[in-house]
Amino acid sequence: MSDAFTTRVLHVASGTRERVVDLTRDCEAFLREAAAGRDGLLNIFVPHATAGIAIIETGAGSDDDLLAALHTLLPADDRWQHRHGSPGHGRDHVLPAIVPPHATLPVLEGRLELGTWQSVCLVDTNKDNPDRQVRLSFLGS
Repeated sequence: MSDAFTTRVLHVASGTRERVVDLTRDCEAFLREAAAGRDGLLNIFVPHATAGIAIIETGAGSDDDLLAALHTLLPADDRWQHRHGSPGHGRDHVLPAIVPPHATLPVLEGRLELGTWQSVCLVDTNKDNPDRQVRLSFLGS
């Protein structure tokens, strides 16, 4: 493609439990088409009030460690003023202040520039919303 800006929406079934979903392969597949060997930026955005995007290591327990840390920082109890949904759901609405709903990453020669152990992940603690959208946008030179 020769467009300077290309976008795609991923539909992610995150399920009814707290999850860290690795989106790296989806990002790489998108860039194979959108970047076509060019340099630029990949923006990942989740348009939900209860989910975020993290760049972390996965598969070695870090994703579970992240969820455990979020339980410590944001306990799923009745302290929250926002009280609809599952017990403790108010914490899910605070999550994007800690795990932002976006990330912007460099793309060099059409490839995502991540460190050796880094992955692009959707962080979803909201058990009440099992279907998520993630917008991938490439801005190329």
